[in-house]
Amino acid sequence: MKTYNVGIIGATGMVGQRFATLLENHPWFNVKLLAASSRSAGKTYEEAVSAKWAMTKPIPEAMKHLVVLDAEKDIDQIAGEVDFVFCAVDMPKDQIRALEEAYAKAECPVISNNSAHRHTPDVPMIVPEINPEHAEIIHAQRKRLGTKRGFVAVKSNCSLQSYVPALHPLMAQFKVTKALACTYQAISGAGKTFKTWPEMVDNVIPFIGGEEEKSEIEPLKIWGKIEGDQIVDATTPSITTQCLRVPVQDGHTAAVFVSFEKKPSIDEIKRAWAEFKGEPQDLNLPSAPKQFLHYFEEDNRPQAKLDRELEGGMAVSMGRLREDSQYDYKFVCLSHNTLRGAAGGAVLMAELLTAKGFMD
Repeated sequence: MKTYNVGIIGATGMVGQRFATLLENHPWFNVKLLAASSRSAGKTYEEAVSAKWAMTKPIPEAMKHLVVLDAEKDIDQIAGEVDFVFCAVDMPKDQIRALEEAYAKAECPVISNNSAHRHTPDVPMIVPEINPEHAEIIHAQRKRLGTKRGFVAVKSNCSLQSYVPALHPLMAQFKVTKALACTYQAISGAGKTFKTWPEMVDNVIPFIGGEEEKSEIEPLKIWGKIEGDQIVDATTPSITTQCLRVPVQDGHTAAVFVSFEKKPSIDEIKRAWAEFKGEPQDLNLPSAPKQFLHYFEEDNRPQAKLDRELEGGMAVSMGRLREDSQYDYKFVCLSHNTLRGAAGGAVLMAELLTAKGFMD
């Protein structure tokens, strides 16, 4: 595999920082440049982020002295120097849509962590193990944009990156009819640490603006089908969610209740989870977990402190599977929100699209 030069747009934020640490020494992707808002442009990366660096790993040495470019003003320069970009900017959605399409029209593919394009019908929203076939809609998107290489692909909201993978292996064989998920979401999902958000210490906030709508609607696009020049959302299962912010730094936990058209046994569910693998595992992609779904028999698992780092933070852990009086079954699941849920999921998506030839 050849090496691709990449840029990080929005490099100074928490997800941008996570991209920086994940891409350090990546076997396929070499970080060539960094960009952010005009407030950071012209500074070295170290100068721009040192006061707000939130990662446990230090700033990558190879990136410390890169001069941060202006994400909005330097599009042509950036597009001319890299093969594609990762995008994690903090801007109004209409501005993000315009910015990402501007990069795409400059023939620079965009792997986006933002929500702005998640409901654009010809923009794939890919969880690599679940819907890799949605990459094919890129051909239609390029036709609309008038590009040869440029396109936008997005990752889904981090809140659903635990329960959607857990439900997916059960969909075809047993037909999930409805699901309820209560998510308990870490503060890094809001771009915060306990230092910057001290009021979250010893606190639970039972509301995250817009999160429940994303968590209920986005899975239907992931499970949708390509029809002509667009992705048409699935109509089932019916999903309802409640999303809470909890005093944990990393790791989104979900309590899930699920019903089926054809109710499986507990052993059948566990076997479906244990045997499931997707295209990233078949292709042995660099960031792919060897085993995507892990089930724990202990009553007190999964736990954010123990299980969020499974397979480098790229796996999903489940536990406490049992029957329910109102639904068929209930269980608990956990994923690392800024690894599998955000930057790591985007890197894995970029690896998948690279392996499929979309970056060439």
